[in-house]
Amino acid sequence: MNFRSKQTLENWVEEFRDAREAGDLIRVIIQDGSDGSDTGLVIVPVKNSNVSIFMQPEAIGDVRWQVTVEPTDETLQLNSHQLHTFASELAVAAELCAFLEARSVGHDEQLVEPAVDPLEDQLAEQD
Repeated sequence: MNFRSKQTLENWVEEFRDAREAGDLIRVIIQDGSDGSDTGLVIVPVKNSNVSIFMQPEAIGDVRWQVTVEPTDETLQLNSHQLHTFASELAVAAELCAFLEARSVGHDEQLVEPAVDPLEDQLAEQD
């Protein structure tokens, strides 16, 4: 089963930052997959707001991503400058989602078995 590890997503987010020169606060956090795999969840912080935005593939291995905007109990009140900033942050989130979908096409990251030390192999054979 293919997936995107937290490390892969961190690399992709870094590529996005370098290409876009935006998204400095975007981060990837650990999200345990249903099979225990090291998947990641991309978090896009929003200034001047309690709104949380995160994105993840629609399903493990899917190239389509979904963006979730978590509701808050508080009413969001913004002045014109804050609203413009909020709209810009949403635009960056949309661009990041499209970027992650593009990077996901053809990506095949398999669970990798831990590397074995050749010296340990030799010692095990001698026992």
